[in-house]
Amino acid sequence: MLTKPMDGANHSVVSEFVFLGLTNSWEIQLLLFVFSSSFYMASMMGNSLIMLTVTSDPHLHSPMYFLLANLSFIDMGFSSIFSPKMLYDLFRKRKVISFRGCIAQIFFIHIIGGVEVVLLIAMAFDRYVAICKPLHYQTIMSPRTCIFFIVAAWMIGLIHSTVQLAFVVNLPFCGPNVLDSFYCDLTRFIKLACVDTYQLEFMVTANSGFISVGSFFILIISYIIIILTVQKHSSVGSSKALSTLSAHITVVVLFFGPLMFFYIWPFPSTHLDKFLAIFDAVLTPFLNPVIYTFRNHEMRVAMRRVCRQLVSYRKSPK
Repeated sequence: MLTKPMDGANHSVVSEFVFLGLTNSWEIQLLLFVFSSSFYMASMMGNSLIMLTVTSDPHLHSPMYFLLANLSFIDMGFSSIFSPKMLYDLFRKRKVISFRGCIAQIFFIHIIGGVEVVLLIAMAFDRYVAICKPLHYQTIMSPRTCIFFIVAAWMIGLIHSTVQLAFVVNLPFCGPNVLDSFYCDLTRFIKLACVDTYQLEFMVTANSGFISVGSFFILIISYIIIILTVQKHSSVGSSKALSTLSAHITVVVLFFGPLMFFYIWPFPSTHLDKFLAIFDAVLTPFLNPVIYTFRNHEMRVAMRRVCRQLVSYRKSPK
């Protein structure tokens, strides 16, 4: 939709954007709806259960589980940015989003993405201290340190998102207004501006790409150091540590894999981009609680305990 002329010029201001969506096939749309809605609900329930378990079980009041609960909260937010709008649009003939709605979606995507990057680094640091410096763990990973990580994560996420949008929010948009996607992707959004945006596209891609690749390699190197340290011991505790580390590494690969493809892969593919975007928005928030639950005996026991308490509470007479 185009509105009034802009400053007397022959162009008009774009007030909304049109998504091309995922597919025009009714059968595939129905399959995507069932698939996405099921995993969205499962991820919301799974992450909510993790947060409830960590909050209510005194045995889980430790830095690792505190950070895990915050990661679950972030996963719920990240999935909610994409899934409800995508599910709503699947059966709409005209898939639209307002200009402000598009800006808000981009803003929250980059805030939550930045927060999750810092949280994953904090969780890696927590495991490094627990395994490599166990005698100093309580001192280093104090409640103050945990709060610092959370505050720093949100501040960095906010700064990252604000800086990204500061360069694009005032760009002139006069048409076309069609995005070949199911959400507002910053790189595609910029390309619709009525001015040359090559340098801006390069800056945005380089910024997000550098953060993704840099953070990924920092995490992988830290986990390699931890694994080498663990291998020097042959106790039951070391096998438990390896199991926990494998869960962390799996989550890191699932999170950073699509990000690095979006910003670094030199041969863009719309269909592959959409597949990875769905994977990142729907599957990853579901897989994170599954991975941490199945790989952590203490978490499994605590979750069963909480579920029993909830069931007994509902059955008890009021």
